Amino acid sequence: MPCRAVRQVRRRLGRRGHFLLILGVGKTAWGAGFLIDPPAPEGLRLLTHWASLHHWAWLWITCGIITTTSAFLRVGRDWAGFVAALIPPTVWAIAYTAAVASGTYSRGIYVAIWYLTSHVGVIVWASTVPEHSVPHVPRSARKGREP
Repeated sequence: MPCRAVRQVRRRLGRRGHFLLILGVGKTAWGAGFLIDPPAPEGLRLLTHWASLHHWAWLWITCGIITTTSAFLRVGRDWAGFVAALIPPTVWAIAYTAAVASGTYSRGIYVAIWYLTSHVGVIVWASTVPEHSVPHVPRSARKGREP
């Protein structure tokens, strides 16, 4: 019975849902890490000017919960999860870029590029991936012959 339930959940999630679930859990955990053991605010002066890192942690957690919840929605209705997943890394990339521009954190350019490529870029790419994209099988392969 448990295997059947797992299969149903996996089928319900699909490829996009699996991605959103992994991303949502990760963002929620990242935010929890900011609450439990906040890092040094180097490079985040733009953010800490407006609120403490504890408050910004809730941005990660809230967006992570929205992303996780969206994993269980149908394709086309899961857009909120992709938007929510984009918000925290975009905000962090802007903060690190501002730190570089102001001269307060020169290493911030590398962190900003990392957020923009490995987070924002991957999320934007994944949002365009269709749920089911099966490659066309040549007619000869369908009849059991070599192509």
